[in-house]
Amino acid sequence: MDAFLLQMAKAITAGLLMGLVFGLVALGLTIIFGVMDIVNFAHGEFLMIGMYAGLLTATVFGLDPLFGLPVAAVVGFALGIACYYGLVRFLLRGPMVAQLFGTFGLMLFLRNVALLIMGADPQSVHSGLLVGKSFVLGPGIVIEVTKLAAGGLSLLAFGFMWWVMKRTKIGKALTATALDAQAARYMGIPTERMNSLAWGLGGATVGMAGALLLNFWPVEPNVGLLFTMIAFATVALGGFGSISGAAVAGLIVGLLINIPSMWDAFSMLIGGDRLQVGLLHQFKYSFVYAAYFLIMVFRPRGLFGWKH
Repeated sequence: MDAFLLQMAKAITAGLLMGLVFGLVALGLTIIFGVMDIVNFAHGEFLMIGMYAGLLTATVFGLDPLFGLPVAAVVGFALGIACYYGLVRFLLRGPMVAQLFGTFGLMLFLRNVALLIMGADPQSVHSGLLVGKSFVLGPGIVIEVTKLAAGGLSLLAFGFMWWVMKRTKIGKALTATALDAQAARYMGIPTERMNSLAWGLGGATVGMAGALLLNFWPVEPNVGLLFTMIAFATVALGGFGSISGAAVAGLIVGLLINIPSMWDAFSMLIGGDRLQVGLLHQFKYSFVYAAYFLIMVFRPRGLFGWKH
């Protein structure tokens, strides 16, 4: 029983910490969709660029990877603004299929530019204030400091974005634009600026998430594909346009990914070693995609969604 509880505690703790980061990755996607009703297929590539921004900050300038967080946020914000004015605002004049293919093309463009400049080999940081450090929580639960910091900073980012959206004039203007852009224009709200700001905030949040991931996850040009799928599943579960939904759904997705570890713990409890299927860990993301499918079938608006 003690071994079972320890293994379950490890799996749940790891799932919750990674879930906060997954939620932050999805936050930018839900902001963009919530304001503009457009799906950004290049969202994972924004994260990849944030990871490279943090990597170059650490390697080229010799700074601690933590200094890459504001750099990645600024780079992501600038990238979001540039993509909106350079591409997205023109796509909005066309049908929905043009918007889908347009952001899909942006995804391929950013991925191949990164491949051309940075190469295909995975890269990671090997030193830093938090890198490689851990501590023991309770009876044998080892927590990596990088993941704990990533979870804590993600939680702070969620709190800040909630405050911006609920307590500031800019947030209320973004909400008004999301509810009815035409009525917002009649009320004097510059909806064009709000749209560009949504893309900027979306790029900044996912860029910062990328810089956090860099501390314990290698970066290469195709890394965005995995996190794009996770972000879509998280947003679908939490509800399109819901910031609190993205946070809660991120935690749920983090736990879903750790189902194989929980299964191992259950197998230890009942004494069935043959039930511990190692291959199950190779398909851990399948649980997320299965949940994504079920959500879209039975509750397309998600748990907290207010956008159809």
